[in-house]
Amino acid sequence: MSVVATLVPPIERHPGFNDALHPDRAWIRLLRLAVGVFVLVALVRKTYDATLPGSDVDIGQLYSEFTVQSNLFLGLVLVVSAARTRARLPGWWDHLLGALTFYLLMTGIIYAVLVAPPDEPWWSWDMYWPQLAHHRLAPLFIAFDWLLVTKTVHGKGWRPLAWLIYPSAFLIYSWIRGAIDGWYVYDFLDPTLEGGWPAALMTTAQVLVAFLLIALLVHFGGNARAALATRPKRR
Repeated sequence: MSVVATLVPPIERHPGFNDALHPDRAWIRLLRLAVGVFVLVALVRKTYDATLPGSDVDIGQLYSEFTVQSNLFLGLVLVVSAARTRARLPGWWDHLLGALTFYLLMTGIIYAVLVAPPDEPWWSWDMYWPQLAHHRLAPLFIAFDWLLVTKTVHGKGWRPLAWLIYPSAFLIYSWIRGAIDGWYVYDFLDPTLEGGWPAALMTTAQVLVAFLLIALLVHFGGNARAALATRPKRR
């Protein structure tokens, strides 16, 4: 045995519950597949409903929603994660899962705080089932997946800022689109409502601060999970 091998403890990558919750476990892959398909089917239902006479949203507006975009990507990523072993996925896959965890958590929070009907309790699951899939089930599932299923990739300190690029681009797109056709994806972004631009900018600033805080929590939670999965073990 070499001196290096003697002095450097081996890395135990999936000890104990890390092995039980490894992403290649059949039950985890089946669960990811089931949730991914359910999220995508809910999106198909939303799309169909948008084509019905009397619908107050068209297809272009539907796919301009942050909720729809983030759930579309989540559904596809979960299906791919179920179809392929972790070794056959790129090294940045865990970072992608982290980004989606962040986006879906914000989807659930923003819906509960700013978008949901005033008489709808934030804990309620009694709602139009595609909304339930996209605003309740998907955020909860991916949060537990991020914190419990084995991850081994550590994120650098700039990772939360990289995750913010997409929401920032979405914000700019929403204002540009609203200025062109008068339709704003969410009321809190609409400067034509009461309070004008000051109210819209103030609410947006608060949302961005919340985004940054959640991004940091997701980032540190993922790194803690990866550290647990790759901790040294002396023999």
